[in-house]
Amino acid sequence: MKQYSTLRKPILGTPKSFEDVTIDIATQLERRPAKLWWAALACAVCALGVGATAVAYQLKMGIGTWGLNNSVGWAFDITNFVFWVGIGHAGTFISAILFLLRQPWRTSINRSAEAMTLIAVACAGIFPLIHMGRPWLFFWATPYPNSRGPLWVNFRSPLVWDCIAIGTYFTISLVFWYLGLIPDLATLRDRATSKTRRFVYGILSFGWNGSMRVWHRYDAVYLLLAALATPLVLSVHTIVSMDFATSIIPGWHSTVFPPYFVAGAIFSGFAMVLTLLIVARKIMSFQDYITIDHIDKMCRVMLAAGSLVGISYAIEVFVAWYSVNPYERFAFLNRALGPYAWAYWTMITCNVFVPQLLWFRNLRRNVILVFVVSILINVGMWMERFVIIVTSLHRDFMPSSWSMYKPTIIEIAILLGAFGLFFTAFLLFARFLPFIAISEVKGVLGYARRPQERSSHKVPVHAISEAPAP
Repeated sequence: MKQYSTLRKPILGTPKSFEDVTIDIATQLERRPAKLWWAALACAVCALGVGATAVAYQLKMGIGTWGLNNSVGWAFDITNFVFWVGIGHAGTFISAILFLLRQPWRTSINRSAEAMTLIAVACAGIFPLIHMGRPWLFFWATPYPNSRGPLWVNFRSPLVWDCIAIGTYFTISLVFWYLGLIPDLATLRDRATSKTRRFVYGILSFGWNGSMRVWHRYDAVYLLLAALATPLVLSVHTIVSMDFATSIIPGWHSTVFPPYFVAGAIFSGFAMVLTLLIVARKIMSFQDYITIDHIDKMCRVMLAAGSLVGISYAIEVFVAWYSVNPYERFAFLNRALGPYAWAYWTMITCNVFVPQLLWFRNLRRNVILVFVVSILINVGMWMERFVIIVTSLHRDFMPSSWSMYKPTIIEIAILLGAFGLFFTAFLLFARFLPFIAISEVKGVLGYARRPQERSSHKVPVHAISEAPAP
């Protein structure tokens, strides 16, 4: 019978040895994929195909295939861009910030959250490209050494800011994610029964041998990358918010946008992580690794971020009233009472009222309820971006230029294709790479054990090379 400290709860649901962790996680990759996985992949690929067809048609015919007009120059495309960038923040937050804060519960969820980050950022990068109308000239927005003399990009353009921010964020996140994968790839290499798998995993693991020197250097580099990635969590969505905050359009030029957007990104990102993990823990039988305590802690972070988002909504309305600016006041009255009031109140309901359920411990530990709440939050955060963009544009300073925006079938198909790309890539990740960080989970197996038990805990000889360095 395992004895645990009364001051700490174990990270995992049941006691595990190093060998148990390796078998439980690696076996998911070694068995044949289930029919449910194939069905989900088929649906995702179909959605991706619909989106790819719509993008091809739009590139041929031009962005006139969208519902944009003289007043509403941004709509679904930028809404989706900001939405996917926000989704991508939870992975770096879990991996980098919680690592620096020494939160051991992150070890069961950081790998999948990091993969979600990379995929979401890739989805986000598509929309500015297709919005350019001529995506083959994308390099014009990149400040690279060239022979054009004094001709450089316009650094006052939000498109250039986004290009630099998203490119940096994706690069650091990719390196950070792949570095964490290397010890697990070496484990899969050593377990491989076919020459092909052993060869592929051998190349990807860069000759990892599990020595003390290798672990020492790995820990140092991992800590350095975590420190580099942490400011990006705050800076990337801050720069995205400046796409709006540096303008003079009522409802946009607000100094609260940078912290408001960062809180919203963490809010929506954790909601998407919960949506994916709740399904994965059931289908892949990871209840011992992704426990109710993990879900509870993620709900607390989501509640804190959601509270900041709700306060930001209130600040926007208060500043518009207190400023005695008729255009600002009209912008927010139009959001709440105008033709897009349905979108505004959907946003308020999903982002302000629904998360209040998470104040109650019993509700935070109800998996089905948390799953529903996470989906509603994702809906609300998409609506938030739609409300910010469209309602501030369709009613500008001159009533003679007012117009309504309605998405076309092409825009809806592209949105569907973005979700298809996201789920296709995530399903492939879950099939071919460890869904949970094997080496990091092994490092917290003795988290709640008493000192005498930790010292007497026997490690299988064949698991020593897989275990993390002390």
